Amino acid sequence: MLKNDTLDQWDRENFFHPSTHLAMHARGESPNRIVTGGSGVYIEDRDGNRLLDAFAGLYCVNVGYGRSEIAEAIAAQARELAYYHAYVGHGTEASITLAKMVLERAPKNMSKVYFGLSGSDANETNIKLVWYYNNILGRPQKKKIISRWRGYHGSGLMTGSLTGLKLFHDKFDLPLGRILHTEAPYYFRRPDPAMSEADFVGHCVAELEALIAREGADTIAAFIGEPVLGTGGIVPPPAGYWPAIQEVLKKHDIILIADEVVTGFGRLGSMFGSDHYGFEADLITIAKGLTSAYAPLSGSIVSERMWSVLERGTDENGPIGHGWTYSAHPIGAAAGVANLKLVDSLGLVQNAAETGAHFNAAMKAALGDHRHVGEVRGEGLLCAVELVEDRDSRAFFDPARKVGPAIVAALLKRGVIARAMPQGDIVGFAPPLCLTRAEADEIVGKTAESVIEVLGR
Repeated sequence: MLKNDTLDQWDRENFFHPSTHLAMHARGESPNRIVTGGSGVYIEDRDGNRLLDAFAGLYCVNVGYGRSEIAEAIAAQARELAYYHAYVGHGTEASITLAKMVLERAPKNMSKVYFGLSGSDANETNIKLVWYYNNILGRPQKKKIISRWRGYHGSGLMTGSLTGLKLFHDKFDLPLGRILHTEAPYYFRRPDPAMSEADFVGHCVAELEALIAREGADTIAAFIGEPVLGTGGIVPPPAGYWPAIQEVLKKHDIILIADEVVTGFGRLGSMFGSDHYGFEADLITIAKGLTSAYAPLSGSIVSERMWSVLERGTDENGPIGHGWTYSAHPIGAAAGVANLKLVDSLGLVQNAAETGAHFNAAMKAALGDHRHVGEVRGEGLLCAVELVEDRDSRAFFDPARKVGPAIVAALLKRGVIARAMPQGDIVGFAPPLCLTRAEADEIVGKTAESVIEVLGR
């Protein structure tokens, strides 16, 4: 029983934790951690442990912990004006300024920013905008949305349906109607090992074309995808994937939603993943790196193409019937302004490119030839190590062995936080964008030690 004091007891008796084995936690059979502070790439807990957070919270603390500039901006905004809504044309200096800053950094075809609180609610907004758009255009039947297996787009009813991971569907009666799923661009798990990357891109395109043909292009409104699959395994797309997919979507007049909750604002070594991979979205979802999670804030960036139709809709029907109480919350917006200034002044996009390239190369050099490492992959400051029973057949380990979690636990003993990704034995890394080469080398060295501890040489 891991109950050693009053705070621990309160935690287990009162706190409903997300993505947690509820019964084990309540019974005290699984560990908890009460975090008290952080600085740079490190967090500290109340037991005095200093841990290198190689997952930046949940891919989100991009500028690192302990940035006083953001804390001071939040405090100043709270003193001046802690809250006012954004309905019927209300705004604050922070929210207006942040909207301008986002669009200055966004791809050139984007027009306006709608602010929410989380990536999940931003994707709910995107779904509603897509449906509204097609209704205004007189296409009430064009409403289905295609996602990819292994994609992650949120935990709500519709966004959980878009998510293509078993854990988020089972026992929740998801996915709901109007949501379709197609092949993930997961080259390592391609159906035929003899396929080249170009062959596999052709396969993904053929699968998408076949789905559209079965359903009817006149019923399909949008396609949503992360530039790099995140929670589904940190999987960069094969070369040429995004331009090929975009060509199909344009042919069938299907809106493209780029879910850049993870990749936006520098994670890949580019400001946005859509620019990084050479495609043009109609809607872009942002969150995490928008404020580096110093305060909750998300956004839907709307293209010129869609904005003109939304304007037409309000001319014909009156004010748009969508909004959240906390849309464009001034404290979140103030955090966003200070955060984006830091991203620029600290050169974090360039650091993600340069240190990220070093990090991924070092991880491949350390573990790429290990007999139980199927693949080391990544882009910018995203990296994953996929473990397999057999390299030649790409055979999975028996899930009961929990190889990925065991390696993450071994890393934790060495003072490094990584993440065991779902649906496979995949160890994921997404450190703060301020990571140094020395810190990258520390993560790599301790990861190699942990793999050897759990799986031998």
